[in-house]
Amino acid sequence: MAEPEVVRSSSVELIFDGQRCIHARHCVLSRPDVFVPNVQGAWLHPELATTAEIAELAHDCPSGAIQYRSLDGFPEETAPKVNLVSIRENGPLAFHAELQIQGQPNAFRATLCRCGGSANKPYCDGSHHTVNFQATGEPPIKESAALEVRNGPLSVVPAPNGPLLLKGSLELVTGTGATIAKTTSTALCRCGASANKPYCDGSHVRVGFRSD
Repeated sequence: MAEPEVVRSSSVELIFDGQRCIHARHCVLSRPDVFVPNVQGAWLHPELATTAEIAELAHDCPSGAIQYRSLDGFPEETAPKVNLVSIRENGPLAFHAELQIQGQPNAFRATLCRCGGSANKPYCDGSHHTVNFQATGEPPIKESAALEVRNGPLSVVPAPNGPLLLKGSLELVTGTGATIAKTTSTALCRCGASANKPYCDGSHVRVGFRSD
């Protein structure tokens, strides 16, 4: 796996992990001077923005592909007050939480595949478009009690040939922001075949899903 690109200015390190990028284009549309794709040579220019502006770009990146390290005393990003996963219409699972993916600290944002087609599992690589994945972003609301603690570490373990196993406080929300469930333990489908999306129903066995 390729190492993230790190470009330093006098005040900040801009970190870009292309393996996690889902090309949401928030960065290019917001700061085309800082992110200049499809050019020869350097394309990341943190020297053209303040640390606060780079931090805002990182916070707007749904996949966690953009991160930063302050060199001038500007506050580093902190864990969210509420761990959330957003269910994207016909698309991936967008996490904003204190993530520990496969046991490794993983910053606070990640976009994980639920169509089964990504070549970069567990991360989304946009394959839901090419495989014409169809899944609602507005699943039914489940009655669930309020969580005593709404933040803290969230363990994400991709089960071999199976679902995403989640341990820790988590609230599931629709693409329009409605809360559909609150949980401290669940299994979310990543094979694309469950009849009870976003939850696993064992269909990975039936369809012969394969992934570490």
